[in-house]
Amino acid sequence: MTLPPDLRDAATRWIADDPDPLTRTELQQVLAAAMVGTPGAVDDLRDRMAGMLRFGTAGLRGPVRAGPAGMNVAVVRRTTSGLAAWLARRGDSGPVVVGRDARHGSEAFATAAAEVLAGAGFRVLTLPAPLPTPVLAFAVRKLGAVAGVQITASHNPPADNGYKVYLADGAQLAPPSDAEIEAAIRAAPAAVSVPTAATATTVDVTEAYLDRAGRLPRGTARQLRVALTPMHGVGGATAVHALHRAGFTDVHVVTAQATPDPDFPTVSFPNPEEPGATDALLALAAEVDADLAIALDPDADRCALAVPDAGGGWRMLTGDETGVLLGDHLLRSGAARGVPYDDPLVATTIVSSSMLRPLAAAYGARYAETLTGFKWIVRGGPGLVYGYEEALGYCVDPDAVLDKDGIAAAVLACDLAAGLKAAGQGPADRLDELAVAHGVHRTEGVSVRRDPAARDALVERLRSGTPAGWSAQRPAPDVLVLRRRGERLVIRPSGTEPKVKAYLEVVEPVPHAAALAEAKAAARRRLDALRAEVHELLEG
Repeated sequence: MTLPPDLRDAATRWIADDPDPLTRTELQQVLAAAMVGTPGAVDDLRDRMAGMLRFGTAGLRGPVRAGPAGMNVAVVRRTTSGLAAWLARRGDSGPVVVGRDARHGSEAFATAAAEVLAGAGFRVLTLPAPLPTPVLAFAVRKLGAVAGVQITASHNPPADNGYKVYLADGAQLAPPSDAEIEAAIRAAPAAVSVPTAATATTVDVTEAYLDRAGRLPRGTARQLRVALTPMHGVGGATAVHALHRAGFTDVHVVTAQATPDPDFPTVSFPNPEEPGATDALLALAAEVDADLAIALDPDADRCALAVPDAGGGWRMLTGDETGVLLGDHLLRSGAARGVPYDDPLVATTIVSSSMLRPLAAAYGARYAETLTGFKWIVRGGPGLVYGYEEALGYCVDPDAVLDKDGIAAAVLACDLAAGLKAAGQGPADRLDELAVAHGVHRTEGVSVRRDPAARDALVERLRSGTPAGWSAQRPAPDVLVLRRRGERLVIRPSGTEPKVKAYLEVVEPVPHAAALAEAKAAARRRLDALRAEVHELLEG
């Protein structure tokens, strides 16, 4: 394939403006290969030069590589220059906190961000080592910062990294701030021309974070054996310390996954939701006869739980099952102590289980249902005491961390499980009690791959003509919510992949406790039928 002159010139300009000799050399080699006709080199170069990484929900995320469409020092410098300019225009002059995980490039990217912020005149506070994302979110509020930057790609594949921004309230970006910052990034000078200074101050808030997490338990029971994996991420040591500080000292960690490793050698995809990702955890849980198994994602802002099943094995709880368990535990334990909150609010998203609504009503709490993402959940209204999303995200202490926090959620889950164990029960028993009280709620996600044009056409077709038998709502331009008696279907295009996503829920009433098994079976049949209907709807 012939190298187009405009692509050659764009790559040459980027190379000249790149302050990092490593990525300069990398892109020079790709350009040279394209110029001599090496197979695939022109496509590689075009992909790298396809435009700056988009500043999305809370920042950037993409492959670590040279060029504007990768995570590298040049991109981080321009991004941080745009963020600094936006903060300055708002008159924000307080400190900015910078943290990082242990992925490839994280240390260099965190240094680049700190130097640009310092060069723009901000007082920069850096966390002392690779630490969980919730610690950065905690630090923003604890230190009175005007913003926080965490270098992390969360649960993305090993080749990726990212750049996540928190505002002064400790929450992720929300419109219009994200679009305003992206515009400021586009207006930023070439990376080599961005002013920098090496004047950051290291600040460690880990002890304060651990003290806060250690006070989260509501009950007094502490007899619990826990199996845990940080999945090669940065949450292991912090999670173990937090659990110990809370009184849960019988903690067993998956040895092969205990320390940070950017190559994630024992998991093909470091996401607790992926098939096989928690195999080592469940094997350890069985080996040590644990009461509860906990998987953190690599930056520890998400948490998955597994519990013993009736057949003597283990099963992973869904994000919705954990979400209602933790919500019930917070509201139930608060109610047992009197009036714990002033007009409390719990929040979840339109694609999560609707069980949180009747559960909140049972405890006299307000309920909010938001669009997907924690940027919306934590802004669901005043008085928030709990928020969750089905994708394993839980905000259990919003006064400290106004975002999802897998470590705090793990502490609270141990508190719940220990109390149940002392009473001769387990989390599965509490789920059954909730089902009897509020009905069996079964949820499931379905994804269908479509190229972007076909994906958007399908969503538009469904929006313009409601399928027979359903009532429709459109809470956002790209979201369709369909409802019929005891069933809900949410359809939206993926924002990051060429997919259409559908979120299914069926609710089966339980007239009395003896009818629970029958209600579960009926819910399974209805969900199977709905799944088949959805596939026909999306693929037809």
